[in-house]
Amino acid sequence: MEPPFLYDLAVIGGGVNGAAIARDAAGRGLSVLLLERGDLAQGTSSASTKLIHGGLRYLEHREFSLVREALHEREVLWRIAPHIIWPMRFVLPLVREGRPAWMLRAGLWLYDHMGGREALPATARVDLAGEMAFRERIRQGFEYSDCWVDDARLVVLLARDAADRGAEVITRCDVTRLAREGSGWRIETSGPNGGEPFRAAMVVNAAGPQVGAVMDRAHETKPPLLRRVRGSHIVVPRLHDDPRASFLQLPDGRICFAIPYEHRFTLIGTTDSEEGADADPPRASAAEIEYLCDAAARYFRHPPTPADVVWSYAGVRLLADDGSGKPEAATRGYHFALDRGADAHSAPLLSVLGGKITTHRTLAEAALERLGIEADAGWTATAPLPGGDFEPDGLDEADNLLPVEQEIAAIARNLPRGTIHRLARAYGTDALRFARGDMGRDLGHGLTEAELDHLMTREWAMTAQDVLWRRSKLGLRFTQAEVEALALRMGSAS
Repeated sequence: MEPPFLYDLAVIGGGVNGAAIARDAAGRGLSVLLLERGDLAQGTSSASTKLIHGGLRYLEHREFSLVREALHEREVLWRIAPHIIWPMRFVLPLVREGRPAWMLRAGLWLYDHMGGREALPATARVDLAGEMAFRERIRQGFEYSDCWVDDARLVVLLARDAADRGAEVITRCDVTRLAREGSGWRIETSGPNGGEPFRAAMVVNAAGPQVGAVMDRAHETKPPLLRRVRGSHIVVPRLHDDPRASFLQLPDGRICFAIPYEHRFTLIGTTDSEEGADADPPRASAAEIEYLCDAAARYFRHPPTPADVVWSYAGVRLLADDGSGKPEAATRGYHFALDRGADAHSAPLLSVLGGKITTHRTLAEAALERLGIEADAGWTATAPLPGGDFEPDGLDEADNLLPVEQEIAAIARNLPRGTIHRLARAYGTDALRFARGDMGRDLGHGLTEAELDHLMTREWAMTAQDVLWRRSKLGLRFTQAEVEALALRMGSAS
């Protein structure tokens, strides 16, 4: 007799794509299992440039369909998660070594008109003389709209919503073997299941850079054309006080961003390199750090040096090889490899190839459609993520969060304003679950025992790294002694 399926769908990979698929499937009434070998968003999904954007540079590579889809998603995602996503204006300086002004204006006109922009401000020509600590030679440019996102928190909230809708989410659980068993899948893991395998009718392989390894464990044939591309970023002391980000054109034809980050810093990135992309975990190389510092030096009067870098990180994107020679030109679109085994009645394995944070929601819809799950499609476009059930007041971060900050301040009168702002930005209305009464001891820089308990019981945080670098960016402020004390506190709590 065939063993019963415990789940309709098992999703392997707790990055943005896996969490989005689990959320969408659970919301459609499927029984869902989400397995992640490490922490949620531990890999590529927490190593992005932190943008919800159409991808202006993808127009240059004629990725019109991808850009249109991503542009449409900007305001959809802003509406359902206004605490972790908000509009940001980007300045694109005109420089002699860059694209001509007519080309940029044409691209920006398309950017404004091809994606259903409604609330975001349109492109404008701007005078940059004396602005944003730019060098004297930079005097004119354009300004356009995209959105900022806390990438790791987005993943956590997708998983939280999936769990609230009935999904089982298990982290620190590595899949060691996949095998078809009857008309379903037997899933063996190294995780907390007492050696017993999980069973599911369908499996989605959303393991990001590890998608090929999961296919190997299922003894499935990997697609022949895959590219591993590493993108690196640096964080430096803030280059200027302007709230706008910068889109920087470089002499080699690449671009990078310089983005205000965590109030006191500037985030600069990204690179695109296939060299060293197999390292686990990936790290920004000395050459990449120097490259990003040199990029900033072309534009800013007081540029950073490698010695100024307070943090660097890198992530690997698994991209479909479309034949483009340069890694920065490889498509960021997503593709699926569907394996149904020997016949049409065999259990399906759907592997997700590529994708970007901005299109995670539509990717999830497309994945479920490929599996033949069509009921209740589209619900994720209007259902808010946890904490996002409020109307933002304006177009910038402070106004966006004002309604929630006022609610938190009313019930947590002893918290500093900076902490209230951080809580509103991280949790939205979910902060009202724990930001009241006695929040316990301050564990450093406004992180209280009540907040830590929320992270451990509601957001799967198990280590100090989970708390300081993914659930928050307090790692930029904590000393090593404070990190060790937090790790000890979490160890004693578990």
